[in-house]
Amino acid sequence: MRKVLTLSVATCLLAGVAVAQTPNRSNPPNATVAPPNTTTDQGHNPAVAATSNANDSTVPVKGANSFTVGEAQSRIAQRGYVNVSDLKKDNEGVWHGTAQHSGSDVKVWLDYKGNVGETP
Repeated sequence: MRKVLTLSVATCLLAGVAVAQTPNRSNPPNATVAPPNTTTDQGHNPAVAATSNANDSTVPVKGANSFTVGEAQSRIAQRGYVNVSDLKKDNEGVWHGTAQHSGSDVKVWLDYKGNVGETP
């Protein structure tokens, strides 16, 4: 009886291993599966905002601004302004300051989206 029980257990274990190793014929191991929502040649990650050197707005957008004064100064300088100074964040989350552009003194702003502009 013990041999029959041992043989039955061994058969069940071997059958389970064989079933677990059966390849998925509908999706072979070397198949390439396209990720969802890829209709363009660009990667898609909704958690990462697309960035460019162009403004989304010609006026500052109000909102909670997390840029530090150093980051604000750096972003404004990346847009071609020099001698960026006197930056202060207003109650609407917009950084305002002064800078030079094309040899002229100008008043500049930076909103929470990273848009940069000049105040008339």
